[in-house]
Amino acid sequence: MSQNAIKNEQVKNYEFLSDMYQDDYFPDFLVDKGKTILIELCLQIESQKPKNLEELYDLTHASTDKFNDLGEEFYENESELETAARENIAEDFEFIAKAYGFDADIEELIATRDW
Repeated sequence: MSQNAIKNEQVKNYEFLSDMYQDDYFPDFLVDKGKTILIELCLQIESQKPKNLEELYDLTHASTDKFNDLGEEFYENESELETAARENIAEDFEFIAKAYGFDADIEELIATRDW
């Protein structure tokens, strides 16, 4: 999944999960999976064009659920979605919402999280 497929220039040039990539506690191959979840979210927003926050939250909750599943893989690889990861992921969800013109509540964006 390539960020080049994204049309939004602000998003296309963004470094997703940069804090997690810089921390050896998080295996890069799993951070890559997280990055893919975020890129897929951007592509969904561009294709489905949510008209309001409720429609945006439907998309972000589905992506959050994918992070929930990914959390198990982190645990299996002696890592976990702990405080630094939670903050980095939440900040990226907020960045995406703002980049697409939404003034969304950061906690509501990731309301379905179990990490």
